[in-house]
Amino acid sequence: MTVRRDFPNTPGSIGQARKFVLGEVDGVPDRVAENVSVMVSELVTNCVRHTVTDFSVSVDTSGGEIRVEVTDHGGGVPVVRSPDPSEPSGRGLRIVRELSDAFGITELSSSPGKTVWFATSLEERSAARNR
Repeated sequence: MTVRRDFPNTPGSIGQARKFVLGEVDGVPDRVAENVSVMVSELVTNCVRHTVTDFSVSVDTSGGEIRVEVTDHGGGVPVVRSPDPSEPSGRGLRIVRELSDAFGITELSSSPGKTVWFATSLEERSAARNR
């Protein structure tokens, strides 16, 4: 089942979006919840920092995995960067890519904007599989 919620483009929405998603995955192992929390924070922070539009967050918890989508209507498409250690930002999408089982960016066809998403198992990974 997929649930969706809209958020205003304000710094306060970062914590609200994280709380919304974590409420939808209540009962998963702590490590999974921690990773999901970090990934949601990174994607929503990108919306707040780099767009001026409101955004939506969708959560689907079917098939033994969680898929989170963050959609905004701002211009541009995010890119996974490799910042120098001295740069204060630019690591968010790398973090999402490393913590998730799958990650992607889909440009909207009907209007400006994009959906950035990740998917991860609802079960904790074994130590051998952790990156």
